[in-house]
Amino acid sequence: MASISRIFRTFFSTSVSKSPAKSFSDDLYKEHNLKRVVQKFKKLSESHMFRKHANVYGNTVRRLASAKKFNWIEEILEDQKQYDEISKEGFAVRLISLYGKSGMFDHAFKVFDEMPERKCPQTVKSFNALLGACVNAKKFDKLDGFFRDLPEKLSIKSDIVSYNTAIKAFCEMGSFDSAVSLFDEVEKNGLKPDLITFNTLLIGLYGNRKFVDGERFWAKMRNTSISPDIRTYNARLVGLVAEKKLSEAVEFFGELGLKDLKPDEFSYNAIIQGFCNDGNLEQAKNWYANLMESDSAPNKATFAILIRFVCKTGDIDWAVELFKQAVQEKCLLDPNVMQLVIDGLVKESKTEEAKKLVDIGNSNKFRRYNLIIPAAEGE
Repeated sequence: MASISRIFRTFFSTSVSKSPAKSFSDDLYKEHNLKRVVQKFKKLSESHMFRKHANVYGNTVRRLASAKKFNWIEEILEDQKQYDEISKEGFAVRLISLYGKSGMFDHAFKVFDEMPERKCPQTVKSFNALLGACVNAKKFDKLDGFFRDLPEKLSIKSDIVSYNTAIKAFCEMGSFDSAVSLFDEVEKNGLKPDLITFNTLLIGLYGNRKFVDGERFWAKMRNTSISPDIRTYNARLVGLVAEKKLSEAVEFFGELGLKDLKPDEFSYNAIIQGFCNDGNLEQAKNWYANLMESDSAPNKATFAILIRFVCKTGDIDWAVELFKQAVQEKCLLDPNVMQLVIDGLVKESKTEEAKKLVDIGNSNKFRRYNLIIPAAEGE
């Protein structure tokens, strides 16, 4: 294996303009053999300069997690414990967060639990990282206990980040009464809800058909100095559409320009979903066209909404067009959504065209769809 000094010479001789972080990241990304990625990462970790770049850690761990190489995630993160930085809270927080995002909560908790023996302070920062790991790893059952018990044990006080994380957990659990109760507790404890607090709650309430509660907190937010952002507006758009208040949703969409906010793909998706729910293919097409002409781009949700609807309405030609656009846009759709188009073509006796789409889908280098040609009726 190349010496660490030779690796660094390679980085800096390749491009003077490249930052060290960019060079590290590019070198690891270009390595296709994941075992070699692990070996390179551990070797590079010997450098204090390399250990400063949290984004390189994040990119590498996400890549290994996508490949379900959790044993290799453990290998590179446990290897970090030999370095002096492990006694610094920021570095420990990095490991806790990375383990949490990989769904490896027991490892995240172990890093947190070992902090005192490494003479590493446990402040609200690492406490929040542990709560975040609970949410990311879907260990909601543990979060409430930690949230209630650890602050007193550690002699710390929960901050607004702590509350926002706990509110998010309760929303994801569907425990909206608990989430609202925590919101009320924020002000009682001398804290102020921020934009994240409101967005977390509004997304949870509107997205789960708690429209009346969502409207109450929308009004509450409007009575503060906090300015809604596009996520806030999108949450309410979803709520309006779910309540079949489509004309109100369209009008509300129009307010975005007055607020100097640009609608994004999620804004358009909400309206497109509304017209699909309403059975209005023409308007669904119009809003899709508007999205394509905007600064945003369709995402996999856009294509999934439209393909499901179009396959029901029988406009198979547009379904084929959407199929091809999704592949072109590198949107990794659920294979069942893609299969709907294949089935629709076969139903209309367009088997040859169906075979072409199967070839396109199954040859996609970003995802194997395993699409099939179903047997025609009567066979």
